[in-house]
Amino acid sequence: MYIPTHFEETDRAVLHALIRSHPLGTWVTLDGGELEANHIPFLLDADAGEYGTLVGHVARANPVWQSLSGQTQSLVVFQGAETYITPSWYPGKHDHGKVVPTWNYAVVHAQGMPRAIEDRDWLLRLVTRLTDTHEASRKQPWKVSDAPADFTERLLDAIVGIEIPIARIAGKWKLSQNRPDADKLGVAAGLLARGDAQSQEMASLLQRHIAAAG
Repeated sequence: MYIPTHFEETDRAVLHALIRSHPLGTWVTLDGGELEANHIPFLLDADAGEYGTLVGHVARANPVWQSLSGQTQSLVVFQGAETYITPSWYPGKHDHGKVVPTWNYAVVHAQGMPRAIEDRDWLLRLVTRLTDTHEASRKQPWKVSDAPADFTERLLDAIVGIEIPIARIAGKWKLSQNRPDADKLGVAAGLLARGDAQSQEMASLLQRHIAAAG
């Protein structure tokens, strides 16, 4: 990933926070010279390994787990807030007109050597953690134990676990850092006025950047 210095994010806590808030990763593997992409909700074990470890599962019918060689690293892309930025938000548009559109985004790339896990106890712990994590905000969270035990056992037969110790992690926070302060403020105001969830999240990221830089 191309990362100009002013867009680079290196704070591991910030990178991990994006993974947790946007856990659906695009997992890219190499099989026989062909690139394969799968979309997997991952959990992050932040303290397992130098940069943390990603864990998830795929359908047993998905051949990706059988292609893991133990010698070829894979890449997981976690896409955070992203949105179009109109040049109409820049004060410079009215002063000199030398402005163009762009796209702001926050993204994390995590690389590591994946391995497949078929241990049923491990898989049960994983699906329980996944469920508890994503049901936590509900008033009456659904639990794995709510399903009949024999039904759960059959479903465990149909999945394979994936574990990826992160060997390298990189973050790119493209938040208009290369623009004058007046333009950054204009972008933040424009995003807040637009009001959709992506714009609100991007505005929050940009406002934190402006406050940190100031």
